[in-house]
Amino acid sequence: MRQLSFHPSRFYASLSRLRWIKRWGLMRNAEPENVMEHSWEVAVIAHSLAVIRNEIFNGQVDANAIATAALFHDASEVLTGDLPTPIKYFSNSLTTAYRQIETIACDELISTLPEALQASYQVLLSDEQPEGYHQIIKAADTLSAYLKCLSELRTGNLEFTVTARKLESQLNASSLPEVAYFMQTFVPDFKVPFDGVLQGCQPETLPV
Repeated sequence: MRQLSFHPSRFYASLSRLRWIKRWGLMRNAEPENVMEHSWEVAVIAHSLAVIRNEIFNGQVDANAIATAALFHDASEVLTGDLPTPIKYFSNSLTTAYRQIETIACDELISTLPEALQASYQVLLSDEQPEGYHQIIKAADTLSAYLKCLSELRTGNLEFTVTARKLESQLNASSLPEVAYFMQTFVPDFKVPFDGVLQGCQPETLPV
């Protein structure tokens, strides 16, 4: 058995700080959301979309690999912070510059790992996954944002009204059949209070 040498790595200590990176910085939030919890939700939704594609629409994607990649989809934000969408996509030049910053941040994170582990995480933190995986993770990211809007609207926070409508339009226009399936099958219960969910109430049967 060969003797191993160990060198300290700040990789996971860095990722643990995603819980302190707040999302939706330009908007008033009834319930703050951080990047760590968002990443978990995106991974769960991405996994479900992949399973739906395979089991309902005869797809052949690796749901576990997609979920794992989704967990790391915003890892660079531990160094860059969360740049609000209106700013990120304000212009093509700004979008391109931010993508470059994301790449540099990912490279910096990967460089903190032991060399033997870097190749594996390079795949997770970069754009090296198949294009179909990116589509599913992006759709899951949009769904997560939409569900956040629904949660805020249920508290009476109208700050998210316009964003909710925009995201709903994007999702309804998606070319991915698994997105439509998720929207029709799972999203309605997000509009129901938890006791209503337990009792199987439909949104239209609840008092306004």
